[in-house]
Amino acid sequence: MPVNKKYYILTFGCQMNNRDSEIMAGLLEQEGYTQASAPEESDLVVLNTCSVRHSAENKVFGKLGDLQQLKQRHPELLIALGGCMAHVPESVQRVRPQTDIIFGTSSIKDLPRLVREAASREHKRPIIDVNTRPVVIGSELPSRRGSAVTAFVNIMYGCDNFCSYCIVPYTRGRERSRAVHDIIRELCELAEQGIKEVTLLGQNVNSYGRGLPEDIDFAELLHRAAAVDGLERIRFTTSHPRDVSERLIAALAQEPKVCEHIHVAMQAGSNKVLKRMNRRYTREYYLELIERMRAAVPGLAVSTDIIVGFPGETDTDFQDTLDMVEKIRFDSAFTFLFSPRSGTRAAAMQGQLPREVKQQRLLELNRVQYGIAAQKNKALEGKILQVLVEGTSKSDSAMLSGRSRSNHIVIFSGGKELTGRLINVRITEAKTFSIFGQAQL
Repeated sequence: MPVNKKYYILTFGCQMNNRDSEIMAGLLEQEGYTQASAPEESDLVVLNTCSVRHSAENKVFGKLGDLQQLKQRHPELLIALGGCMAHVPESVQRVRPQTDIIFGTSSIKDLPRLVREAASREHKRPIIDVNTRPVVIGSELPSRRGSAVTAFVNIMYGCDNFCSYCIVPYTRGRERSRAVHDIIRELCELAEQGIKEVTLLGQNVNSYGRGLPEDIDFAELLHRAAAVDGLERIRFTTSHPRDVSERLIAALAQEPKVCEHIHVAMQAGSNKVLKRMNRRYTREYYLELIERMRAAVPGLAVSTDIIVGFPGETDTDFQDTLDMVEKIRFDSAFTFLFSPRSGTRAAAMQGQLPREVKQQRLLELNRVQYGIAAQKNKALEGKILQVLVEGTSKSDSAMLSGRSRSNHIVIFSGGKELTGRLINVRITEAKTFSIFGQAQL
């Protein structure tokens, strides 16, 4: 029976969390909830949280403070906290007094039951369901997709790499892959619904298939996904450099539907730092990998993640990172200063650097990388790119926005009827963070 209540989901963190939030929304709507446009209009607020850095958790703590003021005015409001923070004991202790429900990444399917329990009884303590059993969420769960044009599709969960700075293996568990037939069924359903582009998601998609009864790897999955009628484009993220196989590079080169873009996290350019990070590759290996991929796939766009200020990082180590950035010339980079994450080995390492040193290095890294990005974007001016129109631009509601095959967001004028179409756009102006064009209709 419909409950005639409203929900609002606040999502923090990565694409995996965005996909989880879509499933949460689908589950709640199956229960009779409808989506609210703001927390103030809601009977239930769900915070889908991230723990990769303390700064991510601090955003959640701040939002919980705002919600407590709202709850004082509306005591019947339910507040649920899910995602990675639910697996961090000290974080759970801190949020307990401010929440009605705490649920982990393996308990998403139980959210409706937890909400019913919380709504049906007087309670002073939150209902907590943070099991650590390995779970693979398939296409059987309902979902409220955030776009009618593009979609995220989980192909695996968890991570086995145990990088010394990362808490993901502890919050999302060890690697487990979805059955290939389940993934392909979901892709076929999405294509039938009109979805044009999918992004295959995993903490390390390159290790897809390990542990499955079927002999399959990520390259083979890409080939099978490319055979799905109706899909126009396929993307994937994230790739660990150590597991980029020759078969994957060949699939990138051979499959027209697979976009010419790969996100492969370098993290550091110093071999000493890479070893302390437990990345299990060298700068020489990474540089040679990028060269092989670019030779096989002309025009391949490469994005990356880089951390500066890791414990023990010297000026020489940092210069090694800058040297790699200048040699490789990434199309884009997500850059971070190292933040000790309790529960990881790196947080207890000797050689923690002063914040002002880390900030200065981040500024210098961004100066170099932004300059490279501006030059590479400038080179696009006058060129015609194929763009999938995703809808109204977030930065200008009078314009449309779409994404090129190389993952550049392009802003241009046009009617909303173009949404969902693949069109050619001539680039008229390109800046560091903004690319503008003119539709060629």
